[in-house]
Amino acid sequence: MIEIKNVSMTFEKKGLGKGGERFTALDDISITIPDGCVYGFLGSNGAGKSTLMRMMCGVYKTEQGSIAIDGREVWDDPEAKSRIFFVNDETVQYANFTLDGLRKYYRSFYENFSDEVFERLTAKLGLPTNKRLSEFSKGMKRQSVVIIGLSCMTKYLMLDEAFDGLDPAMRKVVKNIIVDEMLDRNATLIVSSHNIAEINELCDRAMLIHKGRLIFANEIDEIRGGFRKVQLARKSAPVGRDELERTGAQIMQYSQSGSIVQAVIRGSEEDIMRKLSEISTDITETIPLTLEEIFIYELEARGYGNVIKED
Repeated sequence: MIEIKNVSMTFEKKGLGKGGERFTALDDISITIPDGCVYGFLGSNGAGKSTLMRMMCGVYKTEQGSIAIDGREVWDDPEAKSRIFFVNDETVQYANFTLDGLRKYYRSFYENFSDEVFERLTAKLGLPTNKRLSEFSKGMKRQSVVIIGLSCMTKYLMLDEAFDGLDPAMRKVVKNIIVDEMLDRNATLIVSSHNIAEINELCDRAMLIHKGRLIFANEIDEIRGGFRKVQLARKSAPVGRDELERTGAQIMQYSQSGSIVQAVIRGSEEDIMRKLSEISTDITETIPLTLEEIFIYELEARGYGNVIKED
């Protein structure tokens, strides 16, 4: 289990004069990642997902709070770090390595490194082991690092945009390989992706952060069960937003077209319908939201995407 408690991190922006200006990358983040799950990290660009991943594998030290892997604080603890492998969103650092070179390099750090897994997966994906990664396509580089990550046989594997650069057919192949390998040993997979449908397909749990702050973290079924799109129709007069809010409903988005009103409301279907029963309508119906819709509405409610920069 990975326990992240009250973690904060600030960085200094460069080029802004002496001392620079500090900005908050993570602000009091607390989540628990259970063993054997597939956990998705969602967030807007620059939300702090990659920063949190680097802190989880001990690249960055927490300024506040703690990150523990199986009860061991990850920072400056080789034993804790040996239980997790991080597949970065960049592969430039591996440019001068061959796949065989990477195998030898990581075998020296991970005592459970599996040559059997390495050879089986390189053969399955048809990757040459004696060519430098600088000669590989972006997709081949990504496949190579995923193979190394799986071969290290760690209990936890973190993938930061790991499927970036793969064509749709290869994305499916690589995803199936990762899931099969991790499930076979009841390991934990942590995935960051801008493709929300991918998170929905792969993960059983997810969290959303925006501007370094945690918006939600839960099982995906519970997250989806906490929002509803509601359509209300009334011939006498459309239902106004203020009328909805007087019921205590948490309105995230409201629109009206003629006598029909559509609203996105936070809460369970039972709770929403109980509150809306106070309003007289001709038709009231609820529609479940996709994870992508929840992501969009949550960020819109926080003003994301509303600012248009002028040239």
